[in-house]
Amino acid sequence: MDVKLPPHDGTVLSVIDMHTGGEPLRVVWKGIPEVKGDTLLAKRRYVQENLDHLRKMLMFEPRGHFDMYGALIVQSELRDADLGVLFMHNEGYSTMCGHAVIGLGRFAVDYGLVEATMSPETQVNIHCPCGLVKAFVEYSDGKTGAVRFHSVPAFAFATDVAVSVPGYGVVTLDISYGGAFYALVNAQTFGLDVSKSRTRDLVEAATAVSSVVKSQVKLYHPISSDLAFLYGTILTDGKDQFTEEPTANICVFADSQVDRSPTGSGVTARIALQYHKGLIQLDQKRSFLSGATGSIFTGKAVQETKCGNFPAVVVEVAGRAYYTGVASFVQESGDSLTNGFLLK
Repeated sequence: MDVKLPPHDGTVLSVIDMHTGGEPLRVVWKGIPEVKGDTLLAKRRYVQENLDHLRKMLMFEPRGHFDMYGALIVQSELRDADLGVLFMHNEGYSTMCGHAVIGLGRFAVDYGLVEATMSPETQVNIHCPCGLVKAFVEYSDGKTGAVRFHSVPAFAFATDVAVSVPGYGVVTLDISYGGAFYALVNAQTFGLDVSKSRTRDLVEAATAVSSVVKSQVKLYHPISSDLAFLYGTILTDGKDQFTEEPTANICVFADSQVDRSPTGSGVTARIALQYHKGLIQLDQKRSFLSGATGSIFTGKAVQETKCGNFPAVVVEVAGRAYYTGVASFVQESGDSLTNGFLLK
């Protein structure tokens, strides 16, 4: 039988659910009120200040969960952009998300936001808060496949930074930008293994690092102060020298949220850092393994560039996204939990 919406007297939000490397992506494309602002960053601020209840409705329980991730499609002011996007999670709004870009690239072609071209690829220009990201979607015989994207300029912000982390002592780490800022540190520093240790232990270590870096290190981005914040900490297996073997990592971002994928913007940041240190060369492709699910992204530096005074690179990241469902979410009056809640 046909499934119809039940009687309701509130907002109806239509979404497409996907995952990339195990990391969820809830694409919000119908039902959101007008998002005001002349620029994408202004739209991001408007949503933060005026529509944050809808983020909580979609990301939090009972419709979502602690580690849900979302992408709100909006109009872009850039002539070259096919669509604009605002990223959302359990804490707020990110500036870049690689796993979401991979999913959105496929979504844009499949749902007609961008007209599919002949094989082998269709280009989709996605305006993220960090800037314009170019995605390239495999397209053949009417079907979409893997997606690769070219990042905004990525750069090493600071290397060999020593911070005192309560419970762990002095920790030496790097800070790199891949559309968002990350602290990067070898998990062995904490006696941990990103693929074998308990997730709880990895989260505790990464969260402690993020807290200290946020309080002790002042970040700066040449384009906008809206981009100058630490998004999270990436614990790695320490295998930064170029090799054909995959290197594993796990990313803990926002409010102790765990990325199930290898983290697209995190791979971008790691590649930029490895290139800065002379550990890889242009067009040397590396494989990055998620310590959480074992899924793999590939990444490589494809072009030298600048970001302000920072030597930077454009990084190509590739992966594959899959659909998991279609839904329309409603709110009913009298539901005291309609705006969502979280359990840790």
